[in-house]
Amino acid sequence: MVNQEDRIIIRTENVNFYYGEFQALTDVSMAFETNRVTALIGPSGCGKSTLLRLLNRMNDLIDGCRVEGRILFEGRNIYEPDVDPVEVRRRIGMVFQKPNPFPKSIFNNITYGPRLAGVSGKADLEALVERSLRQAVLWDEVKDILGQSAMMLSGGQQQRLCIARALAMKPDILLMDEPTSALDPISTAKIEELIEELKKTYTIIIVTHNMQQAARVSDFTGFFYLGKMIEFNVTEKIFTKPDMKQTEDYITGRFG
Repeated sequence: MVNQEDRIIIRTENVNFYYGEFQALTDVSMAFETNRVTALIGPSGCGKSTLLRLLNRMNDLIDGCRVEGRILFEGRNIYEPDVDPVEVRRRIGMVFQKPNPFPKSIFNNITYGPRLAGVSGKADLEALVERSLRQAVLWDEVKDILGQSAMMLSGGQQQRLCIARALAMKPDILLMDEPTSALDPISTAKIEELIEELKKTYTIIIVTHNMQQAARVSDFTGFFYLGKMIEFNVTEKIFTKPDMKQTEDYITGRFG
């Protein structure tokens, strides 16, 4: 029997986060299991995306912000002074709300990060491109146009390309910040199917406004309100029998 503690890949301990004087997160402690999908839900401005960006130090790029508490990735606090944020971001990849391919070829989008990391052999890069695009279920659609601009792809294809680009760095964790909110229903369904497949290999943490999506794709759900984590549990319990009335009110649409 696997000890649940052994399944934890990343955890937050008493995390407080400030943008200048404004406290965006208050005392957030939660743990994320490996090869599971965890959804973060809650109304706009409740701290979901802030937390997501803390998990791979994306907030470092914002002036005047500070973090208190610890974020442990494989047991090590990623905010210790000697931890390289670039290495953190390599191992904890991110996919954003709007597809943001580089204005380069499809091939060069995928190889951009690996080349910076020192991968240079032509055969190695070609294999990496195929593997990443296959994982993102995009290979069959683009294999004959790899030299063409990524900007000519549809929105849904661009988002899958951005997922492939993140996977090319061989991360352990994939963070997704509302990855389907800018997409049509068919593209959304493809991304949701993809998440189901990817969790066999990766740990996925997704911020979503779409509660049906959270219920469909996630194993665990955390509900946030005004910078606090109100409740965290197995997704089915959160959606059918939450412990907190506030969670129930949000899920049933009484507020939010």
